[in-house]
Amino acid sequence: MNAVLTIAGSDCSGGAGIQADIKTMMAHGAYAMSAITALTAQNTTGVFEIMPISPEMVGAQLDAIFSDITPQAVKIGMIPTEEMIPVICEKLQTYQAQHIIVDPVMCATSGDGLMQMDALDTAKQLLYPLAALLTPNLPEAEALTGIRITDKESMQEAAQILYAAFGCAVLCKGGHWTEAADDLLYDGSQFYWLLGKHVNNPNTHGTGCTLSSAIACNLAAGMPMQDAVRRAKEYVTGAILSGLVMGHGNGPLNHGYLLQGDQTGIKN
Repeated sequence: MNAVLTIAGSDCSGGAGIQADIKTMMAHGAYAMSAITALTAQNTTGVFEIMPISPEMVGAQLDAIFSDITPQAVKIGMIPTEEMIPVICEKLQTYQAQHIIVDPVMCATSGDGLMQMDALDTAKQLLYPLAALLTPNLPEAEALTGIRITDKESMQEAAQILYAAFGCAVLCKGGHWTEAADDLLYDGSQFYWLLGKHVNNPNTHGTGCTLSSAIACNLAAGMPMQDAVRRAKEYVTGAILSGLVMGHGNGPLNHGYLLQGDQTGIKN
């Protein structure tokens, strides 16, 4: 069994963050481990409180994990404070972590901020260059590049800027477009368009967390990057199409739909 580590914040309502990551990893047959960066009080309607974990405790969690069970891939999500980032980077380098997938989480689906702005500058300097893959959505890609993304050409330009800045593959996620959900993978030499239809379902809380965790699982299983991303996108699409309804706002995905025998949206 492949071990996969998530470094992210906790979502007490279970739709995003650590909880979504663990559900996704279990659905992919992986052994899930976690280092929690923050406790949050949130649900499908918004984020109400955030309590960052101390950098020392984050580091201690990573020491405990890597010294005992080596993960084959690492997914990184919410890092709320600047002080955590050097600690996380030092541990990843010390233990020579493999297949690092960074979801540059800045805001929740509800629009609530999840990252201090000074932390973003430090992440760009220290963390993102360690990644094998960066997975920004369109607003995040705009914030990281400073350009407006309005079409496929500007999406390609953003991916090139990010690759040049951080030296890692980039997956620009197009789910914020209303007419389609086409994603763009750029590996520094070639563009790969992963086409998708926009699903008329408001229950997309935790989509980014789920996608990046699924990619990490697929890389841990030995898939090439392009296949790992494509299969992860299919999994997320199926989890949305499954039609789970929970809560009064942007509800969560059905992470366990394959375990329930639901093959909706999955290509064999």
